[in-house]
Amino acid sequence: MNQTAKNYLPAAGLDWLLPLYDPFVKLLGVDRLRNELLTSAAIRPGHRVLDIGCGTGTLVTLIKRRYPDVEVIGLDPDPKALARAARKARRANVAIQLDQGFSNELPYPDAFFDRVLSSFMFHHVEPEQKSATLREVRRTLKPGGELHLMDFGGPTVEPKGFLARLLHSHHRLKDNFGDRILVLMAQAGFADSHEVFHRRTFFGQTAYYRATAPAA
Repeated sequence: MNQTAKNYLPAAGLDWLLPLYDPFVKLLGVDRLRNELLTSAAIRPGHRVLDIGCGTGTLVTLIKRRYPDVEVIGLDPDPKALARAARKARRANVAIQLDQGFSNELPYPDAFFDRVLSSFMFHHVEPEQKSATLREVRRTLKPGGELHLMDFGGPTVEPKGFLARLLHSHHRLKDNFGDRILVLMAQAGFADSHEVFHRRTFFGQTAYYRATAPAA
């Protein structure tokens, strides 16, 4: 199937909201959570890193600025978001490969990446495609490579406030809670998968998961 013919949920939910996406997530404190994710990923010089669902490029740009000696690739199905990501990278004067594609059909060889990062993307994926996404991540990770995934989630659904209730009402988001993500990681063939932490935020409960590809 042609990649552009497939449906996807834009980063801001609707195309016309895309210009508001970056200031909105910054206001909610998502940038701080992304910094935690990046620090915990323990990226080293020479690594090849993929950000799936890179959106407007905040995380891929941050990776390259913080670790200039790594190869950074961002993947997203939305050409408008990728255009913003490219402009962001140019302003930061960093070289990043940006590809249009879908997380359940990664256009990369087996055992290609040392790290795969996912920042508030997984709830955009339809429930039936989440398994395929994790299998693709597992396929493209080198032995001992790691997936670092942060999203809405945690052991229980505990939305607080109007915004959280609105977000948690979506079927894609509800599928992130309980042990669902950990079960899918195990089924995808990861040797080790666990929840690093979860916490309540203004916009709902978030969780950080880490999974390791089996060693050769």
